Amino acid sequence: MRNVAVLVVVLVVVVLLLNGCGVDGAPERPGAPAAGLSLSGHAVVGVQTGL
Repeated sequence: MRNVAVLVVVLVVVVLLLNGCGVDGAPERPGAPAAGLSLSGHAVVGVQTGL
């Protein structure tokens, strides 16, 4: 049973690595943004311990 769990973990890691390295095709440059549309802002990711 332990071997099956290890195999599943290894397969998941391999899939994630292949997904991240561009195995789905060559990288493509994004198209030009639509005229009159601008995105800006500030994002924060974290954990807040006190409320």
